[in-house]
Amino acid sequence: MERTLYTVRFPLMGGDALLKFVDDRGEAAATRLGREAVAEARRIEQKFSRYRATSVVGQLNDEAGGAPLAVDDETEALVRSALELARLTGGRFDPTVGVLRQVWDFKRAEVPAEAAIQALLTRVDHRAVELSHGTVRLAREGMELDLGGVGKEYAADRVAELLKARGVESAMVNLLGDVRTVGRRGDGAPWLIGVQDPRDRARCRFAIRAQADCGVATSGDYERGFEVDGVRYHHLLNATTGWPARGLASTTVVAPTAAEAGRLATASFLLGPECGLQLLEATPSVEGALITEAGELLATSGMARISDLPAGA
Repeated sequence: MERTLYTVRFPLMGGDALLKFVDDRGEAAATRLGREAVAEARRIEQKFSRYRATSVVGQLNDEAGGAPLAVDDETEALVRSALELARLTGGRFDPTVGVLRQVWDFKRAEVPAEAAIQALLTRVDHRAVELSHGTVRLAREGMELDLGGVGKEYAADRVAELLKARGVESAMVNLLGDVRTVGRRGDGAPWLIGVQDPRDRARCRFAIRAQADCGVATSGDYERGFEVDGVRYHHLLNATTGWPARGLASTTVVAPTAAEAGRLATASFLLGPECGLQLLEATPSVEGALITEAGELLATSGMARISDLPAGA
């Protein structure tokens, strides 16, 4: 049969997800494959969502301060990934920072009082997440684990690997803006991934040419936030202060997997322009671009080779 490009759109994690893949086994086979891919993404959402009392994360939060909870290998690996990201950023990222949503309400657009933030920061500490072989425990009562900082990119990788295992050689998985590609497009050209301007969401600031299997992730202050008196407050909180990280408007990273791209996009955003760029330059097989709050674009030395950015941007 003729090779055909199939497109599947579906809601996920409170946003929109997109799956494109090329296959030559016919409409019925492609439909089954699309459903299987969507089911895998939703399985991960249901298993790790902090909003579901029956999820692993919901159970861990219910048991905070109590006994360890037995977990499977997948959960242990995802928690370990979150803790490694916390160490990489010197605690600026912390998988227990979600408790601060009690005072940071980005829909109501209210700036919380410093005293309210400080009171909750006593429950934010990745070092109090006890990870052993087969168990996880939150050591302090009132702590909350949130794997949203690593779960979405993990899901993109899992869906991509499922498609590859089913014989797909050309695919793009886009879960709310975080992307994992498989091979090139069906016509042999690279997958093109646009990166929006953080201050003009209708404008594409630059595009990435995904040459083969890779992950692309962006962290930005425009995803959830508000402005008060000319100051932008957003959901990417520095867990050491309880306040939004400053210096950057967005960071985009290209890495071998979506999980690594997401981890480094978050880390570089929280570390700021200078240290964030240094981190990306020092990491093998990784390129990235950072846009400062003032609109300046900073890119790693090899970013121009895989994007439409000019050399030296």
